Amino acid sequence: MEQDSGKAAGTVRATPVSRAMETIRALREELAALRGAQPVAVVGVGLRAPGGIEDLDGYWSALASGTDAVRPIPQSRRAPFGDAWDDVPHRGGFLDEVLEFDGPFFGVAPREGRSLDPQHRLLLEVVWEALDDAGIPAGRAAAAATGLYVGITGQDYREWMSEGPDSYWATGNGHCFSAGRLAHTLGLTGPAMAVDTACSSSLVTVHLARQALRSGECDIAVAGGVNLVLSPHGTALAARTGALSPDGVCRPFDARANGFTRSEGCGIVVLKRLADAVRDGDRVHAVIHGSAVNHDGRASGFTAPNVLAQTRLVERALAEAGLGPADIGHVEAHGTGTSLGDPIEVEALAAALGRPGGAGAPVLLGSAKANLGHTESAAGVLGLIKAVLSLRHRAVPPVPHFTTLNPRIDLSGTGFRIPTELEPWPAGAGAYAGVSSFGMSGTNAHVVLGAPDPVAATAVAATGFEVSARTPAALRAYAARLAARLAGIKDEEYASFAYTVTHGRTALATRIRVEACDRHAAAAALNAVAEGLTPPAVREIAADTAPGFADLPRRVVDLPAYPWERRRYAPFDAERPAAGG
Repeated sequence: MEQDSGKAAGTVRATPVSRAMETIRALREELAALRGAQPVAVVGVGLRAPGGIEDLDGYWSALASGTDAVRPIPQSRRAPFGDAWDDVPHRGGFLDEVLEFDGPFFGVAPREGRSLDPQHRLLLEVVWEALDDAGIPAGRAAAAATGLYVGITGQDYREWMSEGPDSYWATGNGHCFSAGRLAHTLGLTGPAMAVDTACSSSLVTVHLARQALRSGECDIAVAGGVNLVLSPHGTALAARTGALSPDGVCRPFDARANGFTRSEGCGIVVLKRLADAVRDGDRVHAVIHGSAVNHDGRASGFTAPNVLAQTRLVERALAEAGLGPADIGHVEAHGTGTSLGDPIEVEALAAALGRPGGAGAPVLLGSAKANLGHTESAAGVLGLIKAVLSLRHRAVPPVPHFTTLNPRIDLSGTGFRIPTELEPWPAGAGAYAGVSSFGMSGTNAHVVLGAPDPVAATAVAATGFEVSARTPAALRAYAARLAARLAGIKDEEYASFAYTVTHGRTALATRIRVEACDRHAAAAALNAVAEGLTPPAVREIAADTAPGFADLPRRVVDLPAYPWERRRYAPFDAERPAAGG
C-alpha cells in the first residue's frame, strides 16, 4: 500500500475526532489526578448535644468520662401532648429549652418565630457558631461561593399547630426551607439543599459537600444535620418497628443490646479544600481524605442492613482516600445497639478493615450513641465530630454500658477492640479514623479522616482588638465570656485571640475597641465592660467603622460562642408576643 510522503510506515493520521478524544482523555486524567490530590479540611465546628453540650470541649469531656446523657423527657417539653408521652418510651437524649430562640438576631418576627420549626431555629444558631469557629464572618461566607447541605428528617412541629396553617407555617416547616432560610439569612449563593436519607442524612451531607468542593462547585461548604423529638407520635411509630430500647438505654455491641433510644442534637462542620485552607491561614481541625455513599440494594428486607453493601462502602471510601486497612486505627461505628444491626456492621468492618489473624495494631471501635442516644439525622455528623476530637487528643473514648460482647459478634482474629475506658491511640495503629452512618432508607455513608499537619506558631505582638454584639446587653455578656476565656489561654496566644475576635467574627451593631497589649490587661478591660463600665482602654465605635488592627496575622483560636438573647416561641404563646421581636 502506498504511504503518505513524510509519514513513517504504520503511523495513523490524526483526525479532528481522534484529537478531540485524546484531549478529553488527557483532561479526564488531569481532573482525576487533581481530585485525588484534594483532601478537604474541617475548619469550623458547631454543635448541640444532650447533656448541655454546646462546644468541642464539653463534648470531649462527656465522651472521655463515659457520660450517659439520656434522661426522661423534661416536664416543660411535654406540651401540647401531655400524658400521651406516657404511652411511648419517653427516655431520650433531650436538649434544653429548644423552644427558645434569638429571633431578632436573625430578623425573625414573633409571629414567624412561633411558626418556625425549632429545628430550623437551631440550625440558624449552630451554623452561625460553626462559621464563627472557622473565623469566617457571615459576610465573607456570602462573598465566597459557599454551599449549604442540611440533613433533616423529622417534622414533629407540624403537630403543634393549634389553628389552620398559614403562610408562616408553610415556609417554616418544610425540609427544603431549612436550607433555604439559612442561605437567605446568611446571603449564601452556592448550592443549598436539604437531605433526607433517614439516620445517615448528616454524613451524606458531608460527602455531598466534599464532592462539591472537589469539583469546584463551591469554595466553602457548610454541612451537617439536626434532629428534635417534639411529638410522641413519631416515637410511637418507631416503637412499632421494634427498634427502640424499652428501658431507654443504648448498648452498642453488648449482649444486652435491645435497641436504641431517640435523641436530639445538631452538628455542623465548615469545610474547605485543604490547599485553600492552608493558603488562607485557616485552623484545621481534621482532614477528610475519602468518603463514599451507597445503598443496600435488594436486601433481605427494605429496612434490613446488607453486609456486602457496607463492606463495599468502606472499601470505596478507603480507595478514595488512597489508604489501606492498616491505616485505620479507630472506627466510629453506626452502632445503634440493636441485636441484629450491630453484628452485621461489625462483620462488614471486619471484612473491609480486619487484620488477618488479628496481627498488627488493634482497631478501636466506638459509638457515640452509647453516650447520647440515637440523634438520627444528626447522628452521622456528631460521630464525625467525635472522631475529629479523638484524632486531636490521640485517644478513643470508652463505650458506656459495654460489658459483654454480643454473642452474634465475633471479634477473634479481626484486630478490633471495644474500649471500656479512655484509651490512648494504640501504638503503631493506623493514624486515620473511619466514621459510618447507615439510614433505615438503605442509604449508607462512610468518611475517612486524619489529623492535620502541625503548624509552627511564632510569637506576634498585639495591641488590642474589637468586640461587637447586636445589643449592649449581649455585648456585656460576651465581654464576660471572653474575659473568662483569656484566663485560660497562653500569653503567646493573645495575638490569635485578638485576630479571631476582631476579624473572625461578624461586626454587629454595638461595637467597642479595646487597647490592651497583653491578655491580663485585656481581661481587666473586658470584665469592666461586663459590669457596664467604660474603662479608659475601651472606646465605643460606630457600626460601619472599618475593622482596626489590620496588622494581626490570621490565626484562629477557640472562643466562646455568641451569647444569644433567647425568648420562647410556641404556637400557644401567640397572646404573649416575644419582647423585642
